[in-house]
Amino acid sequence: MDRIIAVVFDSEKKAYEGLRALRGLHDDGSITVYADAVVSKDANGTATTRELNDDAAGTFVGLLAGSLVGMIGGPVGVAIGAGTGLMAGAAFDLSRAGINADFVEEISASLLPRTAAVLAEVNEDWQAPIDTQMEILGGHVSRRNRIDVEDAYFERQTEAFGEELRALEAERKQAAAERKARLDAKIAETRQKLQEKQNELGARIAEVKREGEARIALLGRQLSTARDETKQRVEQRLADARADYRVRSEKLRQAWELTKSALA
Repeated sequence: MDRIIAVVFDSEKKAYEGLRALRGLHDDGSITVYADAVVSKDANGTATTRELNDDAAGTFVGLLAGSLVGMIGGPVGVAIGAGTGLMAGAAFDLSRAGINADFVEEISASLLPRTAAVLAEVNEDWQAPIDTQMEILGGHVSRRNRIDVEDAYFERQTEAFGEELRALEAERKQAAAERKARLDAKIAETRQKLQEKQNELGARIAEVKREGEARIALLGRQLSTARDETKQRVEQRLADARADYRVRSEKLRQAWELTKSALA
């Protein structure tokens, strides 16, 4: 199951030991790590992202790390917030990606001065491998299941704009001449929103393709390092990743067709 984990340690040194242990579990096939990061807080309470491995196979950890640093108020977080408006939309972006903002608040509350956290997006069959290794190192583990709701969000938004456009066009057919000009403006505005949504969908389809192919390739590589007793689990994760990629691609394709039909 895809999960987001956060492991808080009493020092940055311990956090890096935890990170190495996590990657060791990946190498032997016990779990699959798609992305990871280390966030630390210094004696003055300033948070910094120390390490970030966040490629196409797992792009969510970077958003989580940035949101965490921004919430704590470190200089990196301030720069991100000022430059991109991340903090203004962080809760929205996190929820679209399937994680509630309270998870960030929980990690933030646990991250005291002179402590550090390992963040990771993983696929684990059971919790024992991570929990055992992290507890040996003194780490406290928090988890959230990763449920990708962003694809469904696009479908709902597309349907809503399409229904609005059809209602406005139907109303225009029966409207008096003096009202048609205002309805034309609303129709143009709604069509613009639909066009923007179609552009977002195009970018999302490309992103899902990159992520799906990267995860499939990562799992294929992991098979070469997995222990004999874990190879079957990695093979199952690989089969699940392929199936998930097909389902998500089809859902986005359907949303794309809805926008195309509404704009026609």
